[in-house]
Amino acid sequence: MPEVKVANLSKRFGDNAVLRDITFTIADGEFFTLLGPSGCGKSTTLACIAGLERPTGGTVAVGDTTFAGAGTFVPPEGRNLGMVFQSYALWPHMTVAQNLAMPLKIRKVDRREQDTLITEALAKVGLAEYRDRYPHQLSGGQQQRVALARALVYSPSVLLLDEPLSNLDAKLRDQARAWLKRLQTELGITTVYVTHDQDEALALSDRIAVMSKGDMVQIGTPQEIYETPATAEVAAFVGRCNFLTGTKTGPEEVRLDCTGQSITVPSSSVEGAGDVGGRVTVAVRPERLEIVSTGRAGVNVLTAQVLTSSYVGSRHEYDLRLGDHVIQVESNRPGLTGEVTLVVEPEACRLYPSTDALPEDVAALTTVSH
Repeated sequence: MPEVKVANLSKRFGDNAVLRDITFTIADGEFFTLLGPSGCGKSTTLACIAGLERPTGGTVAVGDTTFAGAGTFVPPEGRNLGMVFQSYALWPHMTVAQNLAMPLKIRKVDRREQDTLITEALAKVGLAEYRDRYPHQLSGGQQQRVALARALVYSPSVLLLDEPLSNLDAKLRDQARAWLKRLQTELGITTVYVTHDQDEALALSDRIAVMSKGDMVQIGTPQEIYETPATAEVAAFVGRCNFLTGTKTGPEEVRLDCTGQSITVPSSSVEGAGDVGGRVTVAVRPERLEIVSTGRAGVNVLTAQVLTSSYVGSRHEYDLRLGDHVIQVESNRPGLTGEVTLVVEPEACRLYPSTDALPEDVAALTTVSH
């Protein structure tokens, strides 16, 4: 399977710039995810790769073939790319086999070869015995597999998936996610996946590209995106995160606004976070905060007040008041109330310049009135 190259891609609808200078390369056989909130440009990027949208600028190439750019534009049917839409887009009046036959007929595949290819594609997705059923006779998960089989039936060079699991309920989505990853690994097909679901992206991807407002913010492995987010916005979007504002009082020290205390931060998180005396934001994941016995002393020990607690099966989740901030903590300790002591290991902290703006809904939830 060939690699996918997108360089300096831009797309405008009138005066609205939907994509700005998007550049990335997807390796042969890689599972690459475009992740971001609604309206960030991820589906438009996928549509430009598929040929459903004509880019305003930049290039799209698969292997040695340029599909868009430099005066070239290859229509969707000339790209040999398989695509699964969010709605599945199955023909309701056609059987499963007839739905799979449509792209083969367009490509003028011999009828006997069509039957062989359909049988093989349905076997790959575990639906060989459903070939004569109609879409309304299938569950949502089965319809999703039919749509995937239709995208695979003509052996595409690249598989494009636009939020294909979003219509499934939570339990079925988890099962489909695991199944899809196994199938993609077995086939070794280069895959471009679009989603706004962070857990989905982390579980499925070899690499993730986080997008925001038409820009590419960070590209990295799931571990890099989660553990070392490039901006506060990425930290806020991928997983849960606490954000505390303060002043940088030393090379590895920040005085927090909410408590007036100073905490130590690792030097590895300080790069690009501004000079001593500057305003910064400290980001800490809920699972990296430790609730310990009251009275413990040491580096980065804070006192907080329990506001709410929730039991979610594998852990307890607490909302704590820390000065005038609300922070979230995950713990295996049940039934905590009143005043508690927190330990924040320096390595758990990520530092960002105060100009690294947070989404409004995240910023609004971090402060409480006295």
